[in-house]
Amino acid sequence: MKRLLLLVLWISACAPMLLAQQAPKKPKLVVGIIVDQMRQEYFYRFADRYSEGGFKRFTHQGFMMSNGHYNYIPTYTGPGHASVYTGTTPATHGIIANNWYVPSIKKMIYCAEDSLVSHVGGTPENGKISPRNMLTSTITDELRLSTGKRAKVVGIAIKDRGASLPAGHTGDAYWYDDVNGDWMTSTYYKSTLPSWVTDFNAKKRPDHYLNQSWTPLFPLDTYVNSLPDNNDFESPFMGKETPTFPYVLQELKEGNGGYGLVASTPYGNSLTLDFALAAIEGEKLGQREVTDFLAISFSSPDYIGHRFGPSSVEVEDNYLRLDRELAGFFTYLEQKLGKGEYLVFISADHAVADVPTYMMSERIPAGNFNSGMVLGQLKGYTQATYGEGDWILSFSNEQIFLNQELIQAKKIDLERMQRDLANYVLRFPGVKEAYAAQDMRTQEFTQARPHLLQMGYNHKASGDVLVVLESAWLVGGKRGTTHGSGYSYDTHVPIAFYGWGIKQGKSSRYTTVADIAPTLATLLQIRMPNGTTGQPIREVIGY
Repeated sequence: MKRLLLLVLWISACAPMLLAQQAPKKPKLVVGIIVDQMRQEYFYRFADRYSEGGFKRFTHQGFMMSNGHYNYIPTYTGPGHASVYTGTTPATHGIIANNWYVPSIKKMIYCAEDSLVSHVGGTPENGKISPRNMLTSTITDELRLSTGKRAKVVGIAIKDRGASLPAGHTGDAYWYDDVNGDWMTSTYYKSTLPSWVTDFNAKKRPDHYLNQSWTPLFPLDTYVNSLPDNNDFESPFMGKETPTFPYVLQELKEGNGGYGLVASTPYGNSLTLDFALAAIEGEKLGQREVTDFLAISFSSPDYIGHRFGPSSVEVEDNYLRLDRELAGFFTYLEQKLGKGEYLVFISADHAVADVPTYMMSERIPAGNFNSGMVLGQLKGYTQATYGEGDWILSFSNEQIFLNQELIQAKKIDLERMQRDLANYVLRFPGVKEAYAAQDMRTQEFTQARPHLLQMGYNHKASGDVLVVLESAWLVGGKRGTTHGSGYSYDTHVPIAFYGWGIKQGKSSRYTTVADIAPTLATLLQIRMPNGTTGQPIREVIGY
């Protein structure tokens, strides 16, 4: 009897420990932050004026993988968000670009379009959105499934693709309607807007921000990490002769997209965070007995970066402002949820190239690629070589789509034609390499640009000839810039973690964005997304 009593007492004493081992504590909330078009170097280039509570949390208190990259081509917003959250590349998840040509219907499609759904809130033209084109699950899906869908997932971004793809197939997504200034969703997610969204829209926060002027936080002459404010490499807003401060938004609103103008200023970041706070309050994220997930994408840095370029005062000022916004957001999370009770990661959907005309002014090789001229030359060549016919259906995303029905009807060898055009296109200035799609299908590339192309090549959706431009060559004009290549200026992005379960540290080991989702899955002890090709980052998880 005495032994039985001792056994009961021992079990009682050990029960809490055993339960803790079976059901380990998890963060109350996971926050995924994607900063659209953020270079890794921005963490350091502007650091002397960052606050202690914003970006420096990741470098001083979190774990930074300073050599993080995209491991595929092309580096665009849609594929970037999908790759971070699925843990794989376009070859697997199917989001091969923002827009891509589909030969079977002979038109371009948008990565997040869905003709089967309609708008909820907002306006009809901005409502046909869902994640249906994404072919794998996301880390947010897996969190929902692991909890019997008790976990809540909310994706938020000004860009619809920046909200819908991270939210996965089972979460909720909200994006900004640039027509009426409201936040909206689609019938894929909801039949009506939640009351907290309608209450937020009623506050008309875009009107508040569009009544502001964008002026620099500091005296202009102290922005020593950037070009002079007035230069020939930036694109001014409509109605303004020079790309210079101040930007009086009420004066610029009419000619620059109306409510959409807010996205091209740092106030787009402010509006996004306002809505994120409303989501936390309205959905009680992180305030229930289960881990929730808030996926935030800051779209405004991309709009600003495209217009002004990475060496502009505007970009520098945007990051100084975003740093302070994030500091306030993290303080709010600590007050709401408790210090160490939330896990956050930060990355980008791609980085960005320097403005080619600026590079040329510094005698650095660069250029603008005239894709329209090249397409015309390709059409002329194919007709002269293979006879009359519409042989080329599209030249988009640096991929040539051939008319395979016509090729088959004329009994022409498709592979031979692919190789012929790959060789022909090399004669044009700005083209560095070209590959036949057949090689993407039949060979395994493990290094350099062919490997990046293959990781972005989808057998059902990609083109027949894949073109790689020279470094610093872009499709565009003399002002502003873009992204999309496999060069480091487009692939090198932040990968950093902070908060619950994260020790302080840093590593320069090569890491890819596809490693983010499996790292989160390991930390949360849930299944990895079903198309995962990345690996958990050992330095972050600690083993």
